[in-house]
Amino acid sequence: MSNFESLGLSKQLLQSVKREGYTAPTPVQEQAIPLLLKGHDVLGVAQTGTGKTAAFALPVLQILARKEIKGRRKIRTLVLTPTRELAAQINERFATYSEHLSIYHQVIFGGVSQKPQVKSLRRGIDILVATPGRLLDLMEQGFIDLENIEFFVLDEADRMLDMGFIKDIKKVIKLLPKKRQNLLFSATMPSSIADLANSFLNNAVMIDLSPEEITVERIEQSVMFVEKQYKINLITDIINENRIKRGIIFTRTKHGANRLVKKLDRSGIESAAIHGNKSQGARTRALAAFRNGDIPLLVATDIASRGIDIEGVTHVFNYDLPNEPESYVHRIGRTARAGKSGVAYAFCDESESGYLVGIQRLIGKQIPQFKEHPYHFSKAIPKPDQKPGRIKESKKKNHRKNTLSQQESSKQHKNRNNRNRNRRSRKN
Repeated sequence: MSNFESLGLSKQLLQSVKREGYTAPTPVQEQAIPLLLKGHDVLGVAQTGTGKTAAFALPVLQILARKEIKGRRKIRTLVLTPTRELAAQINERFATYSEHLSIYHQVIFGGVSQKPQVKSLRRGIDILVATPGRLLDLMEQGFIDLENIEFFVLDEADRMLDMGFIKDIKKVIKLLPKKRQNLLFSATMPSSIADLANSFLNNAVMIDLSPEEITVERIEQSVMFVEKQYKINLITDIINENRIKRGIIFTRTKHGANRLVKKLDRSGIESAAIHGNKSQGARTRALAAFRNGDIPLLVATDIASRGIDIEGVTHVFNYDLPNEPESYVHRIGRTARAGKSGVAYAFCDESESGYLVGIQRLIGKQIPQFKEHPYHFSKAIPKPDQKPGRIKESKKKNHRKNTLSQQESSKQHKNRNNRNRNRRSRKN
């Protein structure tokens, strides 16, 4: 196994690496750092938890530090990320690694005032970490100039596409100088990402560390079949029995996350929700409380399934199974970080059995079933010929729902007519 000294890093960076307690480079660091130091473009298939931030931050810092800057600094590196949390996290890593270097960096994202961000940009920076929306907004206002970019890093590219940022990414790429070094990281490599990579990478060297090969092996997975209404009972029992001190619970919707936090609170279990409808301040406070151990559980939508690297997460719950199989891998990847093991529970109700089929097909194996719990519901187990996808309600149920809806509508119509007649009567 190699060490960081063998990768060609400077003394200052090695000091930072040592202080952080890094003993040996991860596979992605071992492969990416020498390639970037030699000037290659890199296409990396790797998820968070593999050490990819250090894989690009360390060589970028080393190359930028070689050049002495006189006068006002201009942006020489742009790191584009899909979420505020990931942007903030990457900026923190740059701060840690550059402690012994004269390199200035700034993070910008929406949801907060732009004034402090603009103030920092005006002073001059070397590295800019940004989300697409705020980046383009400040560029249109004339606060950002990308003419001097030497490095362009596109992180979580598949997530970018999922969130509809493809047009914004293409806009940004058009404004970059032609002569630059590029790095694209993505947890998966569908054709859409391959096409995007081919559009701006130059003779890139590919590093393939597929997520399921890295994390799933070290995670003790189990699926529990349960009626939807009893999921709260099941999760409460598991949390109390295992005395979980650091776990993440994933729900499919924002409202579902909020409801679950209230239900857990009624059971005496403290938690906080993090999702897209929360303000940046609320999200930051929830993450800080979770990191510090002030709250044991974070209830999240898929906004937190990628890009948030929190040490010591022992348990992950798929309270609602995700409708995209890849999201399952990213979710459970919040545990078993840095070589440690972790536990992942999946709750499957009758409507989600098709999602389970899709997940098992993706990871290439059956998730062990745990039936020895008081809420086991055999009807939620996928049928032998089950196809991937959500199970729709039966026609009988839909017919009953439609009939009730029509009856309710007719009742409302009658009540409205009665109120109108009464009003006319009073007027006369």
